[in-house]
Amino acid sequence: MRRGRRLGFIIGAALLMAGCSTQGGASAVGTWTDAENEAVYLELADDGTLSGSDGCNDMGGHWSAAADKIQFTEVFATLKYCEGVDTWLADVSSATVDGDEMSVYNDAGEAIGTLHR
Repeated sequence: MRRGRRLGFIIGAALLMAGCSTQGGASAVGTWTDAENEAVYLELADDGTLSGSDGCNDMGGHWSAAADKIQFTEVFATLKYCEGVDTWLADVSSATVDGDEMSVYNDAGEAIGTLHR
């Protein structure tokens, strides 16, 4: 009888923890790169921090996920000048993930690029 209760408790606790996790956030963790330029990337850590590069400048900040949207906050980038480099990723404000594709948006909600796993 005790074994049955213990097993029921363990299963219940596991289901409760799974229900509290952010599915969108978990699926966003990892390294995302630009298919055309591998120097452009975002790395989202499971502790809510981000690091990356727009191909010229190093970036950092924080991220969080709610439902199907990723929000980036306190994003900063170095201010190097690199001739001929499109620094679009430095304008990141939010994103959505669909499988292995991340659509990136600026503060105005305009799509500014796409990253892939």
